[in-house]
Amino acid sequence: MDNEDEGTHYRGFGPVLGLPIHDARVDLSALSPDFRKLFPPVLEKAKEPLVGITTDGRVVPDLFAIQDTGWDPGPASKAATAFLESLAPAQRENVLFAIDADEWQMWINAFPSWDPHGLRLADLEPAQRERALAILEESLSATGFSDARTAMKLNAALGELVGGYRDTLTEYSYSIAVFGTPSTTRPWGWQLWGHHLDVHCFILGRQLVLTPTFIGAEPTEADRGVHKGLRLLDDQRTAGLDLLRSLRPAQASQAVLHHSVRVQDLPAELADPLNGRQRGGAAQDNRVIPYAGLPAGGLSLPQRNSLLRLVGTYARRLPDGPAAAFMENIEQHLDDTHLAWIGGSGDDDAFYYRVHSPVVLIEYDCQSGVFLDNHEPEPFHVHTIVRTPNGGDYGRDLLRRHLAQHHTGR
Repeated sequence: MDNEDEGTHYRGFGPVLGLPIHDARVDLSALSPDFRKLFPPVLEKAKEPLVGITTDGRVVPDLFAIQDTGWDPGPASKAATAFLESLAPAQRENVLFAIDADEWQMWINAFPSWDPHGLRLADLEPAQRERALAILEESLSATGFSDARTAMKLNAALGELVGGYRDTLTEYSYSIAVFGTPSTTRPWGWQLWGHHLDVHCFILGRQLVLTPTFIGAEPTEADRGVHKGLRLLDDQRTAGLDLLRSLRPAQASQAVLHHSVRVQDLPAELADPLNGRQRGGAAQDNRVIPYAGLPAGGLSLPQRNSLLRLVGTYARRLPDGPAAAFMENIEQHLDDTHLAWIGGSGDDDAFYYRVHSPVVLIEYDCQSGVFLDNHEPEPFHVHTIVRTPNGGDYGRDLLRRHLAQHHTGR
């Protein structure tokens, strides 16, 4: 791989070919037993009752409430109905699930080793695919829709870059599923999942939950080809660095858990070949993640605002009303929020950060190569995830409250 652009650091690394990945699925039997163990037990974990991510195994009660955020669910419901009506009966059967189905939790950022549920966008007719994407467009903000589509296109740019896996590293190698019946009053939702993009959207009236949302890219920019000029996650990186650099030395010493993300400088649990330092990925819906790092209660007003700006780079994927409600909840729990950092703070450094409170878990992590041969984390391969701890993921707590209020079944 030639390095014709000095500013594009990933051009110094070559492709990794020959991985047992075909048609967006991985053949685990072709991997060594040790490597096979690294893949999360998604199907097994999905069958466990959903508790949610907690700090000690106990759910903090009464964090979420059914409310009117001012968002109009009509266009999203209409788009989902139009998509379903465009499908043949067998397709509808494959894409529709109960509102509380286990399939909500059957996703992976890498590639499934099982028969994936839902309908693959690549297998739909172009008009059907556009109707499927319209659900995203009507449910997300313009920024959220752009981020999702950019992740999909960068997946295709990666296939072009490495010159392989052309049945997998494509723009439409993603599966969509619909849960419940699209409605403006009753609970329903949708899921789009695949490589570097896993979005879960639960809708209840004028309320919307967009977690878990995993967005990543390898690399985070395309400097040539069909998708030249596309970039992703710049704001999340810049806002993280701005926050860390605003800390006083004593604060930074508490926030920074390790000063390097190099594999040899970290304990094994922070150097996972597939997940890096992230704790909230696939099959981690019930994980216990204690708080770590710097409590936000002692931050100055400018530092608190910097923290809110960082969270806002993720919140703005939501429509205006739900985004405002999300940020209001963040502010209510700001004193209980913790910032943890691993790595450097230079413009070109690789790093990890975690923002964690009772109502949000945000992780940003620079990764080692999968399809490029960098053996250490680099800034051009990034994974991010946003979760709602304490049972809020997949809108599950809101669904429980709705069912309790209305004394109905599904």
